Amino acid sequence: MSKIVLEHIDKYYGENRVLKDINLTIEDGDFMTLLGPSGCGKTTTLRVISGLEKPQNGTMTIDGRTIIDAANAFYEDPSKRDLNLVFQSYALWPHMTVYQNISFGLKIKKLSAAEIDRRVMDSLRTMRIDQYKDRYPNELSGGQQQRVAIARAIASSPKLLLLDEPLSNLDARLRIDMRVELKRLHRETGTTIIYVTHDQVEAMTMSTKVALFRAGEIAQVATPLELYTNPIDMETADFVGSPRINLVDGTALYDGTTLKVKSPLGGFSFDKDSLKLAEKMPEGTEFPVALGIRPEVIQIATRRPAGDRWIEAEVYASQPAGSETIVTLEAQGTQFLALQVDLRSYEMNQKVWVSIDPQRVNVFNRETQRLIRYAEENRREEADA
Repeated sequence: MSKIVLEHIDKYYGENRVLKDINLTIEDGDFMTLLGPSGCGKTTTLRVISGLEKPQNGTMTIDGRTIIDAANAFYEDPSKRDLNLVFQSYALWPHMTVYQNISFGLKIKKLSAAEIDRRVMDSLRTMRIDQYKDRYPNELSGGQQQRVAIARAIASSPKLLLLDEPLSNLDARLRIDMRVELKRLHRETGTTIIYVTHDQVEAMTMSTKVALFRAGEIAQVATPLELYTNPIDMETADFVGSPRINLVDGTALYDGTTLKVKSPLGGFSFDKDSLKLAEKMPEGTEFPVALGIRPEVIQIATRRPAGDRWIEAEVYASQPAGSETIVTLEAQGTQFLALQVDLRSYEMNQKVWVSIDPQRVNVFNRETQRLIRYAEENRREEADA
């Protein structure tokens, strides 16, 4: 078991408060990604968990065992926390073979030769590099070296595996391959993994949970799908997703049962069940909102289809990208993005008609920036061209 609970963690460097009342629970077997831009506190949080940093306030427990109690100046030694850390740099001994790099830590633990051999070879096979056991690091590619670093970390069967941007030194193709291997590793071993990255693709494709950091605070903790579908506020919505979300200004009126929204992209009506009623909304008077519309929920037709759910728009620019086409559109003086699967051909200034799935639209209160209407994750229907 390896459930980690951080409560009210504060970390200062001089006068600079880099972690601000961090509260986070990581369940046993989670693949928890700490996501955010540079300087947001995600790596510092990982270093607090690992024991490389001591917070000034707060507590941390692993399976109910106190690891940090800052009020009583208690910080359990990192060597007793049963965790391993993989850095951005591979940190391999250049004069040792792959086998020797992995076995080094196991020898310090005074395991038998047979047990060391079993663990080393098991970890190498798990990372699919057992054929390289007699090579030196300089004889390996960057991706292979990173696999050795991870194999070394899992050889001791730690309760916790901490990964600090381990793929950032790899090229795009190797990053994709390593994401696959890390996901398989998590599934096969069941080890609790805490992963730090600024790359939202890594977070969305591998994690069971994502903690989004912002300026030393946690903005939202959710599954990747929930984080993408229902970001807690406008800043989170704008950070998560590529191409970026459309945030379209509008006005809303809430009558106690229905939220009616007017915008340049048409009118929408949302019933009470889809609203986040914990967020205050004025009743009976209009207030400013922003519609959060993901590019992929917008359908485009080159000829006007039947029905009243289509609005006229104009193509501002089209960006073919192989398997998809990103289209910048304008309607009623508002510019927005649409994502179309497959290669599509659009001319600049071409007249088209667009339709937006209302079930997949977020609504944010412009004044508080907070989410007030949940979107649903539905399969998009194809538009009639």
